[in-house]
Amino acid sequence: MIKKASLLTALSVTAFSGWAQDSGSDNLVVTANRFQQPVNTVLAPTEVVTREDIDRWGARTLTDVMRRLPGVDVAENGGMGQTSYIYIRGAEARHTLVLIDGIPLAKSGITGIADFSQIPVSLIERIEMIRGPRSAVYGADAIGGVINIITQNDTPGGKVEAGIGSNHYQKYDATVRQKLGEDTLATVAGSFTDTRGYNIRPQSTYSVDSDRDGFRNKTFWAGLNHQFNQEISGFVRGYGYSNKTGYDAGYTDGGDERQVYNHTYETGLTYSGDVFSSQLTGSYQRYKDYNYAGPLGLYNEGTSLDDMTQRNLQWGNSLALGAGTVSAGIDWQQQKLTSADNDYSNKYKRNNTGYYLTTQQKLDTVTLEGSVRGDDNDQFGWNGTWQAAAGWEFVPDYRFTVSYGTGFQAPTLGQLYGQERLFILSNPDLSAEKSRQVEVGLEGLTGPVNWRLSAYQNKIKNLIDYYYDDDTFLGTYYNIQSATIKGVELTGSFDTGVVSHRITLGYLDPRRDSDNEVLAHRSRQQFKYQLDWTMFGLDMDAAWQYFGKSYDNNTNQFADTQRRMPSYSLVDLSASYPVTSNLTVRGKIANLFDKDYETVYGYHTAGREYTLSGSYTF
Repeated sequence: MIKKASLLTALSVTAFSGWAQDSGSDNLVVTANRFQQPVNTVLAPTEVVTREDIDRWGARTLTDVMRRLPGVDVAENGGMGQTSYIYIRGAEARHTLVLIDGIPLAKSGITGIADFSQIPVSLIERIEMIRGPRSAVYGADAIGGVINIITQNDTPGGKVEAGIGSNHYQKYDATVRQKLGEDTLATVAGSFTDTRGYNIRPQSTYSVDSDRDGFRNKTFWAGLNHQFNQEISGFVRGYGYSNKTGYDAGYTDGGDERQVYNHTYETGLTYSGDVFSSQLTGSYQRYKDYNYAGPLGLYNEGTSLDDMTQRNLQWGNSLALGAGTVSAGIDWQQQKLTSADNDYSNKYKRNNTGYYLTTQQKLDTVTLEGSVRGDDNDQFGWNGTWQAAAGWEFVPDYRFTVSYGTGFQAPTLGQLYGQERLFILSNPDLSAEKSRQVEVGLEGLTGPVNWRLSAYQNKIKNLIDYYYDDDTFLGTYYNIQSATIKGVELTGSFDTGVVSHRITLGYLDPRRDSDNEVLAHRSRQQFKYQLDWTMFGLDMDAAWQYFGKSYDNNTNQFADTQRRMPSYSLVDLSASYPVTSNLTVRGKIANLFDKDYETVYGYHTAGREYTLSGSYTF
């Protein structure tokens, strides 16, 4: 199916043509303001990763992809499939909103952190990342930024891929997109990934922890897109994955196996007129997360289960108005969670309705952007957020930007109402975390170099922390912290002959207000340098990433001092060669110099790894 490009999109591209040198589909984004616009017109720092980028980089996991992007820190409890955390611009890992096809990802745990390690990279066709607050557009969680993972591809064709690698890694992937008549596109995709892994905690004194900690994933995706007429189209799709991960319990008969099942179903209708478009979508997610002791089995003593369902209904509307676009809509979400083990079971439910209005207008050399949103949650009340930004193209190809935005993070159901199996008491007075960020930026095209310099400050209050009572052996979550995060970020890209360069420099100062202590798992300095070139048909990619010193923890009732984590550098090298017009062979060496480093204390990383794959397109 080839979708008709509406006049609404054309008007948006034309209105901002001064900053849209290339208005192809790869340079149009929807995540920033919930209407389609050229990426160069977005006033917030924005990154776009395509499927071609993922293949060129040889990325096996979502964290492999995210680690390359500006302002991103990654902390992982070991290798593939292990729990991982993404920190954007120094905000907490739970302060990143993760969307899949524009719909919030269900998060079953008590921490409220999206588990990136469980999202199969085979699902991903495109990633759009916005750095900075976006609660005024999306509601809760979007304090540090938004990551939108897009799974849909409208180009007919097919692909079969197989790969092998270190630690007995193997991957098999197949996708078929077939037109059924003139107006219907059917897609079926599936993948299988398996690795025996390695021992992520070899220093453990427990014999049960001496095994390899492997990972296995099975993924299936299917969908139909249909164009009813020139203005109306619809879709229905579903995907699911099952993951099995081995980890180290740290004690005898403790949980050392994790089994995750995700099933998601979505449907929607879209109207695209000359100056107005509207979309209504509905989705259902079921997320089951088992943790159990491998020697005892899944359905025996010691097994815990977080069983979550999430329903979303979204109605969004966009109107070409003046020299820009206005978007407004309603988001409704219902979450149900059952958290249980052999002895305890807790059930939770809550509803949230959000109302938003966004706009962007270009007035001569000035671009104005604004958003307001209200969220009505039946558990912790009303939260209003807003943001505003302005960009001034003071000379051709040079723009000054300034923005201010508020954000909030909702407490999780377990934090509000306790969790008996974890001996956590309820705290119905728990408030949402709230943030205020201001940012100034300067960007331009100087000779061949496209660059952007940003400086920002994010103040977060009501930070949720955990307290454990040694006398009662019970814990509770409280609003007892606040933090101030300051940062400077420089990104640049340019070409020299056949070589493309991408550079990121970042400095971060994230501190807890109560004692000026640096927040954990944030590198104070980041340097990232990526080279891509094609010569004699060989497509090459080299990436160098430096992460400065950080801390593994913050002081609390369990730790009197901070544990310093050393800086580290990584070099990845990948190459691909088209044997024929349909057959491509790819290879990668990750951590080329076999750097020994950790991002979470006590959890070893994989060292040097090799992968080799071949793909056939048709």
